[in-house]
Amino acid sequence: MPHSNTHSSVTGPGRFARLCLFLSILAAPFAIAAPAHADFRVCNGSQNLVGVAIGYRSTDGWVSEGWWQVPASTCATLIEGELKSRYYYLYAEDAARGGRWAGNVNMCVAENEFKIVGVQDCFKRGYQQMGFKEYDTGRQGSWMVQLSDTPGTQEGQK
Repeated sequence: MPHSNTHSSVTGPGRFARLCLFLSILAAPFAIAAPAHADFRVCNGSQNLVGVAIGYRSTDGWVSEGWWQVPASTCATLIEGELKSRYYYLYAEDAARGGRWAGNVNMCVAENEFKIVGVQDCFKRGYQQMGFKEYDTGRQGSWMVQLSDTPGTQEGQK
């Protein structure tokens, strides 16, 4: 009789361990095949707070959105999830020194938080117009822009 008790206590946990191992082997390919987190991020490599706006093409037309406040030496996610467009547009301002990271693609911005559909007639519609820099993501699922300490010089990366 004692032998069967010892046997069942050893078999019970052993059977459970084998079941866990089996299930982990079955689940492993799915864990490896899970997609990586994708998004559009901006990292502020400057010494000051930076305000950032992004522009992109949506089903509603051209859209500009802002402001993300990105403190010095930190990053912010502007678009979460897999990127749907090839081209994105970025405009940023140094809150302390007034420097800008800009380009030559005109889009609308507002003084406070905004999401504006359309890039025409910014002033007539009560907005300001700023030059955004174009980033060709090559249809990558995610993208990161690094803003350097010198406004006007920025890098885009996968």
